This record gives sequence, structure tokens and C-alpha cells, in this order.
Amino acid sequence: MHCLIIAAGRGSRLSEISPSKPLTPVAGVPLIEHVVRAATAGGASAFTVVTGHEAAPVEAFLATLADFPIDVVRVADWGLPNGHSVLAGAATIDGDYLLTMADHLFDPAIVRRLIAAPPAALRLAVDRDLANPLLDMDDATKVETVAGGAIRKIGKALARFDAIDTGLFRATPALAEALAAGGSLSDAVQRLADAGKARTLDVTGARWLDVDDPPALARAEAMLSGV
Repeated sequence: MHCLIIAAGRGSRLSEISPSKPLTPVAGVPLIEHVVRAATAGGASAFTVVTGHEAAPVEAFLATLADFPIDVVRVADWGLPNGHSVLAGAATIDGDYLLTMADHLFDPAIVRRLIAAPPAALRLAVDRDLANPLLDMDDATKVETVAGGAIRKIGKALARFDAIDTGLFRATPALAEALAAGGSLSDAVQRLADAGKARTLDVTGARWLDVDDPPALARAEAMLSGV
């Protein structure tokens, strides 16, 4: 299955450590390489990477990953909400695809489970362990679900929620239709949820981490070193 990776944003909270978040080393390996390798191990067979900020060095690095089929889509207006980057990448892909971010580390088992999950217009892998020590609850995207795993609400500021967005999705062309109205990826997921078309996959217990700031980077280093 095709995998779309969003690597366009600036990553300001890691900028003092690395000018490019996707190229930030974790255990000596750039973040985006971890993503590509984990997705491949989970069953991804081809990639589209959307670049923007520091696009040239990211693209030059991707070109060194010769063992992986990677296409690049560069967006000039990378400062727009991330839904713009997702829409740009999705426009080049036919059919269903996996979607993730260049700063998310994850167990390949999550990808395998998304690929094997029952069909849905959009399916989001969620973690229901709200006490997970790897989580930054202030920054996490929260999800409120209803019986059967459908998404009711999604957003960073939810007061009531029972799951956390892991940043890993299985999407269909319905996502691009929802993104056409503008805004962020979460805005589009909410539109699909309002239409009863967004569902979850419970991956509680599987390892994943959003590497968004120096404390998260330290947690990632510890996680990958087995500490």
C-alpha cells in the first residue's frame, strides 16, 4: 500500500537542535528514515513525501534511500495548515493510502493492523492509554469516540476524550474531498466524523511517539536505545 508522509512544516520547537525536523537524528538516524523503514516493515510498498521547509536537503537525503520507491511533492506555501500538504500529496495517489507525519516514530505493527482493518472512508489509529508516559497531553490531539469506534470529536483542546491520535491513518479519496474545504487535517477528519465516515483502530499498547520538541526527542532516544 502507498504511504503518504508529510514533511513540509518548519518544526520550530526543534529548530535549535536541527534546522530540519525530518532530518533530526534520533539514535543516529534521521527521523524520516525511521518513518520510511517502519512503514515498509509494516507493509507500505511505495511512498510520497510532501516537502516544504528546508525542502532541498530533505529531498537530497530521500534520494539516498535508494532501496525505497519514494516520490516527492514540494509545496511552496508550507506555512499553511497541514491539510494543504496532505491534499497536495493525496492528489498524486490513486485509491487507499497510509498517511503519517515525518516526526512520528511507531511500531510497524500499527501499519500492519491499519492495512488489515475493515474498510472505512478514514481510519485513525488511536491510543486509549491516557496515562502513557510517552504522551505530551498538552500537545496531543485528542479523540472522543462513540460505541463501535466511530470518531465523534477530534482536536487538541477537547475537554472530553477517550483516546489519543497517533498520527497514523488509512485514508481513501474521501479525505481529499473533506480537505478541499480548507483548514487542518484534524478539521477534515472532523468533517468526515460529522458525516459518520471516520472510524478508529485501537492500537493501545503499541509503541509510538510524536517527536515534536526537545523533551520528546530525549524520550525517543531513550525509547530506541531500550532505556
